[in-house]
Amino acid sequence: MLQALEQIRRMRGGAQSHLMRCSDGYYYVVKFQNNPQHRRILVNEMLGTKLAARLGLPTVPVAIVEVSEELIRLTPELAMELPRTRIACQPGLQFGARYPGDPRQVTLHDFLPDEQLREVENLHEFAGMLVFDKWTCNTNGRQTVFFDERKVERDEATVRYKTRMIDQGFASTPGNGIFRMRRCAACMPATASIWGVTGMESFAPWLELLEKRLSERMLDEIGREIPPAWYEDDYDALVRLLEQLHRRRPRVPDLILEAKKSSRQPFPNWM
Repeated sequence: MLQALEQIRRMRGGAQSHLMRCSDGYYYVVKFQNNPQHRRILVNEMLGTKLAARLGLPTVPVAIVEVSEELIRLTPELAMELPRTRIACQPGLQFGARYPGDPRQVTLHDFLPDEQLREVENLHEFAGMLVFDKWTCNTNGRQTVFFDERKVERDEATVRYKTRMIDQGFASTPGNGIFRMRRCAACMPATASIWGVTGMESFAPWLELLEKRLSERMLDEIGREIPPAWYEDDYDALVRLLEQLHRRRPRVPDLILEAKKSSRQPFPNWM
């Protein structure tokens, strides 16, 4: 477990997370239990990110971050802005997603023009992200960030973009604080046509991992890593969610085919 040492800045988004420096020397985007979207968002973040990592997708390391009452008291910025009031962030165990680098040196991009997007080194992994989103009933648009790795080749600096998948808060959506699987509404970006998808074989590596690696035992192990306060000690609800995820795996190929038949024709190179 990490300790939060310093608040750096408030981040964008409905959960009103904060970028914080932690005891391992890294920076984390921290979501608090009393965020406006509900504390079970933290469950989805931890569970979703760990599951995506098991599928070999480009996620970021996540951790449980303890934020002390003293740090909150000494940092007025650690507060939730509500429609009619402002309340301090709740101390205790929070969800943290590691920022990919030193925020003073690394710039993250929410969007890249198509021309630059084609140069992203791991662009093909967007197909795996779709597998994940369909499996987990992600009801939000796919959130990713891009960052550049500057490399020196022949005395010239070049930029190589990579992407990381973030924000699994609405995977296995917890609407109104109740865990349930909804009809999948994951939004594919308009740029899906440049993922290089030529057929179901483009999704095969992740579908195979979904079938072979994500067993009931593994799901249970990840579930037990989640602090009970995040799901308000309703472990039965968490178990039901994990069971639904396990049963849903065989449906994913059909869900991808449904997406392929969309009127938007996201995969024009499908053979």
